[in-house]
Amino acid sequence: MTTKAKATDDSFHVFDTTLRDGSQREGINLTVADKLTIARHLDDFGVGFIEGGWPGANPRDTEFFARARQEIEFRNAQLVAFGATRRAGGSAATDPQVKALLESGAPVITLVAKSHDRHVELALRTTLEENLEMVRDTVSHLREQGRRVFVDCEHFFDGYRANPEYAKAVVKAASEAGADVVILCDTNGGMLPAQIQAVVSTVLADTGARLGIHAQDDTGCAVANTLAAVDAGATHVQCTANGYGERVGNANLFPVVAALELKYGMTVLPEGALADMTRVSHAIAEVVNLTPSTHQPYVGVSAFAHKAGLHASAIKVDPDLYQHIDPALVGNTMRMLVSDMAGRASIELKSDELGIDLGGDRELVGRVVERVKERELKGYTYEAADASFELLLRAEAEGRVRRYFRTESWRAIVEDRPDGTHANEATVKLWAKGERIVATAEGNGPVNALDRALRVALERIYPQLAKLELMDYKVRILEGRTGTDSTTRVLITTGDGTADWSTVGVAENIIAASWQALEDAYTFGLLRAGVEPTD
Repeated sequence: MTTKAKATDDSFHVFDTTLRDGSQREGINLTVADKLTIARHLDDFGVGFIEGGWPGANPRDTEFFARARQEIEFRNAQLVAFGATRRAGGSAATDPQVKALLESGAPVITLVAKSHDRHVELALRTTLEENLEMVRDTVSHLREQGRRVFVDCEHFFDGYRANPEYAKAVVKAASEAGADVVILCDTNGGMLPAQIQAVVSTVLADTGARLGIHAQDDTGCAVANTLAAVDAGATHVQCTANGYGERVGNANLFPVVAALELKYGMTVLPEGALADMTRVSHAIAEVVNLTPSTHQPYVGVSAFAHKAGLHASAIKVDPDLYQHIDPALVGNTMRMLVSDMAGRASIELKSDELGIDLGGDRELVGRVVERVKERELKGYTYEAADASFELLLRAEAEGRVRRYFRTESWRAIVEDRPDGTHANEATVKLWAKGERIVATAEGNGPVNALDRALRVALERIYPQLAKLELMDYKVRILEGRTGTDSTTRVLITTGDGTADWSTVGVAENIIAASWQALEDAYTFGLLRAGVEPTD
């Protein structure tokens, strides 16, 4: 049974439209189950309103509202149904689409209304006065039925530029009819922050209505435009998780909320919710089946990653010197990237991050720096392969290479068959715990066959390897040489169900580079599992 939730503070609204506007992004196709899962994540995060879709417009959204009422007990958010004002020449009381909004059971309804005079005349094919009456009638009817009403003024900023008096008349009509908030929409996403701030200030002064902002990101300014509207007096922000939305997307919920909480000093989420922001962002990305953006502000894995040696030296003294906030505030962590740009401070900070005590040994740190630079000159990259770097660091710090097996030889065969299919077979010969092992396996490619053969060879001796899964495989032909004779770098990501790690291999032969990365991946997996090396 759904409870009647209430926003944290009704004086300011965080309104999420991921399930409606966000789902219009190319490549996103949400099932009802997906929408229910995302709604739970957003409610846990603490947004005040979750716009679930357009009931009556399609069976999926209608089913979502029916199931959400029964299956989700909202603790923080109120569920919002989206729809349009009644048809021209009709009555809100008899309009089937308005009826579907009421039947959704949502306590809050957002109505989209035309505020651009040309859209009224060309798209709705009605008069400017009838459009105003459509707004008044629909808002009044929904209010009489006990619903809270928000009104989205579609194409508001373009309409304001063309006919400011009419655009403001739509705002007044909605507010005077009982709309709690009138949202000014930059539907085409073409506005800039100074323009947004000026218009919102004027409309607020001239209408007295409570205003909100809905910004698309076509100029790359959706977050800035949203905050500019807040500066001008808007008290309702509409956003989507990770900026999902039509064309290039909407104002991103997470940097907007983080800015309001951490930069403006406002309380817009329940206490402690901001620290869950990175997890929620990544969880929603998993549901929509899009890889989380590594460089997204606040929540990206690179948001607090430092590479340059100069930065590392300063961060060692005080992390705030090169970070605008403590990453823990948004549930993220600082990361040190190791590359040929690394200095001593980078290595020392990275070793601290990995829990490896270098004992203040400057000679050891210097060796690691030189080793990294030497290897990266050959094409290795350690900023993208933390696991391979940790193995290198441990080898230098411990004075030995951690080995769980020794490779005698390996080979991979690709057979081109007359029917056009291919057979891939690999054989590995290696030593583990004093035993010589020969194993053969087939796969859907030579690297997959090698991975399977290695697993066949070692799982009996190291059962911990059964949990390992090859999750990603990337190949890059390095610059400086061309064609089939070029040097190849392979990055492999492996996981064990609780974490994942990346390893790197470089060779003129793509299979040889892949084997190096596989060896490191298995070695690191056994190290993570607490297995003692045999050599």
